[in-house]
Amino acid sequence: MRILFISSEVAPFSKTGGLGDVAGALPRALALRGHQVRVVTPLYRSVPRATLQLFGSPVTLHFPFGDVEVRSYRAVGDVETVFVDAPAAFDRDAFYGFGDDARRFAVLSLAALAFAQRDGFAADVVHGNDWQSAPALLALRTGYAHTALGRARRVFTIHNLAFQGMFPKRELEALGIPWSLFTVDGVEFYDQLSYMKTALVCADVLTTVSPSYAKEIQTPGFGVGLDGLLRHRSADLHGILNGVDAREWNPATDVFLPRTFTATEPSGRARCRSELIASCRIDPPVDGMPLFGIIGRMTGQKGADLLQAALPRLLEQGASAIVLGAGDPALEHAWRQLDARYPRRLAVRVGFDESLAHRIEAGSDFFLMPSRFEPCGLNQMYSLLYGAVPVVHAVGGLKDTVVDLSQPEGNGVIFDVPTPEAMFGALVRCVELFRDPARYLAVQRRGMNSDFGWGRAAAAYEQLYRGPPSP
Repeated sequence: MRILFISSEVAPFSKTGGLGDVAGALPRALALRGHQVRVVTPLYRSVPRATLQLFGSPVTLHFPFGDVEVRSYRAVGDVETVFVDAPAAFDRDAFYGFGDDARRFAVLSLAALAFAQRDGFAADVVHGNDWQSAPALLALRTGYAHTALGRARRVFTIHNLAFQGMFPKRELEALGIPWSLFTVDGVEFYDQLSYMKTALVCADVLTTVSPSYAKEIQTPGFGVGLDGLLRHRSADLHGILNGVDAREWNPATDVFLPRTFTATEPSGRARCRSELIASCRIDPPVDGMPLFGIIGRMTGQKGADLLQAALPRLLEQGASAIVLGAGDPALEHAWRQLDARYPRRLAVRVGFDESLAHRIEAGSDFFLMPSRFEPCGLNQMYSLLYGAVPVVHAVGGLKDTVVDLSQPEGNGVIFDVPTPEAMFGALVRCVELFRDPARYLAVQRRGMNSDFGWGRAAAAYEQLYRGPPSP
């Protein structure tokens, strides 16, 4: 099949989270299954140009707000990655958060379709990702409906329903979207234009990034106001668990580690642990107490406040912890205060450091991820593969990948309610497990033997792509 894959982020060129990882890995896995995949993404200011090739003639997109001339660059590898060069839209210091985001990502979406027509890329499937791709799915259903490209199967993946792309309704006229579509059954959401809802209405097939999250978003607690629509489309909604890119995350080959290791030859992990402690300038945990690792956005969604409430009691008993991330300024400040309070037990690094992230996964005894909601999550999978036993709240992709140690196949620690008390209870269970070395090693080994390859997910997407044609 010919697959046109539209994403606002594609690793390694652009990334703020899991979307970039998926868009960098899933198309490659599909290509390995014999499909022709073209990925289309913005040429942001931060994207390195050195290896990109200018190709094709410029295309002018006509919008009521004005004409936009776009050029195309590409990087050729396992898949063809095409970059939309529209400096007025994408030559900026950040990817998102601008007042004209509705127009910027309409440029991405319509350029992806225009380039496909220009180059004769007759897609069998157009796969949009998150709200930024919604205008492409709408265009395929409307203006492109009677073209060859309009016959493509429209697939849309929800990476995080909480980010919806909400804009003032006046943007309909600026974008050329007919007012007849501004209805409760169309693109209207609480008297605004919702790109997320637009995609949910226009796609033939809806997917999200774990089976449990697909169920959760059909409930009021997780549906962010769209649960009714998602229940209505439940027959078209599928949860497919993300995978891990083994080129980037493999303890046997990881270039960031002082010593590589495997599940069958794990001895190098002790070296990773000792060097992690030394490089972060903290004391090793006292005998019988573990080293905790935490990587992630410092936000309420990620449970940073739960960690800040529960972790100090363990630090006072001789545990140690290393924290890496950034986010809410108040939560960043609270972490810095704890760092100052426990200078020999806690190392907090505000920001992001790719090397340190890998070394935390390889050197921690437990990895803490108490998200209040988590569509899929990747760090818990990294920690399983790297031998850092994960501690997670039972939501979304976390409960699809981590099995509580109370079960025969247990590979981690799970708690059911996102409260400081439950978080502390989970930490106590970690200490109890750590003080039983044989049991801890068995739990750790089960995690390290996990299979999170992208081939499984690619096969599931392929099956959905082969569904009946669009009406």
